[in-house]
Amino acid sequence: MTDFPQTLKELRLERQLTQSELADLLIVNQRTISSWETGIREPDCEMLVKIAKFFDVTTDYLLGVED
Repeated sequence: MTDFPQTLKELRLERQLTQSELADLLIVNQRTISSWETGIREPDCEMLVKIAKFFDVTTDYLLGVED
């Protein structure tokens, strides 16, 4: 998941969302979003699908497999 942290941050900023706002929408803690964006932690498969659906992208895009 090397590209995931940067991709998530870019998608969040494109929507003009704070980490707290995105956390509320995904029903997670703001620290969780922060840890994903810094690469400290990674979302599980179920959450990865939820993130992809929210941003209307594929999981492959989130993971950097496709552009």
